[in-house]
Amino acid sequence: MRTRNVTSRALARLRAVPGLRTLTTYRRQWLARDLVAGVVLTTLLVPQGMAYAELAGLPAITGLYTTVLCLLGYAVFGPSRILVLGPDSSLGPMIAATVLPLVAGGDAGRSVALASTLAIMVAVIMLLASVARLGFVADLISKPTMIGYMNGLALTILIGQLPKLLGFKVEADDLVGEFAGVVTNVADGHVVPAAAAVGIGGVVLLLVLGRLLPKVPAVLVMVVLAIAATSVLRLGEHGVGLVGVLPEGFPPFTVPDVRASDLGPLAAGALGIALVSLTDTISNASAFAARTGQEVRGNQEMAAIGAANLAAGFFRGFPVSTSGSRTAVAERAGARTQLTGVVGAVLIVLMLVLVPGLFRNLPQPALAAVVIVASLSLADIPGTVRLWRQRRVEFLLSVTAFLGVAFLGVLTGIAIAVGLSVLNVFRRAWWPYSTVLGRVPGLEGFHDVRSYPHAELLPGLVIYRFDAPLFFANARAFRDEVRRLAATDPPPAWILVAAEPMTDVDTTAADLLAELDETLNAADVHLAFAELKDPVRRKIDRYGLTRTIDPNHFFPTVESAVAAYRLLTGTRWTKPASGEGPVGPGEGPVGPVEDSGGPGQGPTRPGEEPAGP
Repeated sequence: MRTRNVTSRALARLRAVPGLRTLTTYRRQWLARDLVAGVVLTTLLVPQGMAYAELAGLPAITGLYTTVLCLLGYAVFGPSRILVLGPDSSLGPMIAATVLPLVAGGDAGRSVALASTLAIMVAVIMLLASVARLGFVADLISKPTMIGYMNGLALTILIGQLPKLLGFKVEADDLVGEFAGVVTNVADGHVVPAAAAVGIGGVVLLLVLGRLLPKVPAVLVMVVLAIAATSVLRLGEHGVGLVGVLPEGFPPFTVPDVRASDLGPLAAGALGIALVSLTDTISNASAFAARTGQEVRGNQEMAAIGAANLAAGFFRGFPVSTSGSRTAVAERAGARTQLTGVVGAVLIVLMLVLVPGLFRNLPQPALAAVVIVASLSLADIPGTVRLWRQRRVEFLLSVTAFLGVAFLGVLTGIAIAVGLSVLNVFRRAWWPYSTVLGRVPGLEGFHDVRSYPHAELLPGLVIYRFDAPLFFANARAFRDEVRRLAATDPPPAWILVAAEPMTDVDTTAADLLAELDETLNAADVHLAFAELKDPVRRKIDRYGLTRTIDPNHFFPTVESAVAAYRLLTGTRWTKPASGEGPVGPGEGPVGPVEDSGGPGQGPTRPGEEPAGP
């Protein structure tokens, strides 16, 4: 009996592996579509794999090794049925920026070992993050800063590929140096006409086919035409660099050999690559899951990406991520399961074993064209323009991230992007929106006096809303604003805080509240709160604040607080003086007013009558 239970538990664990679960539920009618989609996908995987390997500063063949292993790894552990992994244009510059400074004299073997170690490190980070359920870290990069980062990355890739596209070389350590080198070589007449014709023609062909005939495999068409042109016109004899014959066969299991001094720089690069890969994976998985009715499992996706990177790292590969373009190709070709990726991996292995010379006449400028077109897809100029029109602060964040990538480097750029995103969160919490509320005839509840400058007020009562949790960073700003409201002439009798947006009060803020209440009481001004959430109210009780603040000055709603004040004072609602509206808090938040209501301003509660005029 015990043996049977152990066996059943073991089978249950095996069925939890996504690849095995797919295998046990596979339908025969899916097979033909998966096979066809696998063949179609392979035509894209091979040239892109080689192109992105060279973008990472590695031999083209490593792109094929990486593609095979990551497809197989994700087929076993990936929860998405059709998501396609592989070398990625956004990771290539990050890999190069991490690996190349550690390599002296262009040692290709050492570059590959370092890149493989980088893949293993990314895998470890992903697997640990999956165990710790840290999928939310993908949110560390906000969309505006990601747009700026990707725009900078697109420009970096574009300028970096221009020498290969035009047939010359540039030795430079930064984007400015590369651009200056391109301009100098073009001006000095170092452009190889045949290489430029192939490269520029390839870019034009890819863009035109992508726009006019999106279902046609544009990369395959361009590669076939480029190989044919090389064979017919003997472009290799006219100064055009060729891929040449690829190494035959497949590499064995290999533990990368690196120095201990390399581990620190590699770990820093691995963190940035893991973050970008995770962000890319979650966004792509979410997009395709929404279209196929699947559910996104963020932590399982991280584990699968980790497994794919681990497999690539032990077979002379480099870090990988998901690809929206290749996934879209697989989807359009009819892919139903990860068998599509397995078919692609098997076909690449057969090519390496049986026909390693298949791409020997593929021009290097054609690979540059593939990378350049991929870089253009990374840029989001319309998104940048939209930020300028809609929110200038986020536009400036985006531009700063762009400049960080362009002038300080890719790895520094991703650090800047993350830093800006986190600082933007703190900025919004540090200087939150705050306002005075009033009553607007004909509208239920209480409303922002900035949006409704002719809102009615109660003499002696200020209804103040502070749109953030109250904590150490913004508590002094809250205190100073309340003091300013209390210092008006004549001073108010009550300052009522519409506290629904206050999701927390920490100990620093509690001490400041106690000090503030004592100061206000000395001036015969009373502090009151309405709509505090229960957990926050319990914290206030635990802090002992009700020893200072009158316990009777905590109200369930703004309406009940106003009613209590009116009952106590007998005041009536008054309109602002002609031509003048109520004055809100002093220096408000950066950016336009976005309120036309908000927390604490809803209709009266059932069973309560609104206060009379």
